[in-house]
Amino acid sequence: MDDFEVLIYPYNAQDMPPTARGPAVRSATVRPTGEEGATGHPRYAGDGVQVDIDPVTGTIEAITVDEAELPDGWSARIADA
Repeated sequence: MDDFEVLIYPYNAQDMPPTARGPAVRSATVRPTGEEGATGHPRYAGDGVQVDIDPVTGTIEAITVDEAELPDGWSARIADA
């Protein structure tokens, strides 16, 4: 399993093009923990972020930042995914 860079973005309208969304407000390098998350996917952690990542699609299935869920409308993506 590889390390990933997770990018966290503030609220943006769903139909807003990615180029208009602006920069991420936070990033974190996460590493495999060897555990399975609540979603059944591998758990990664680092820099105050815990994520469950689907290894087939590279999609973030669950995330907490500093032990809290993201605010409604915020999103997280894997860099270069």
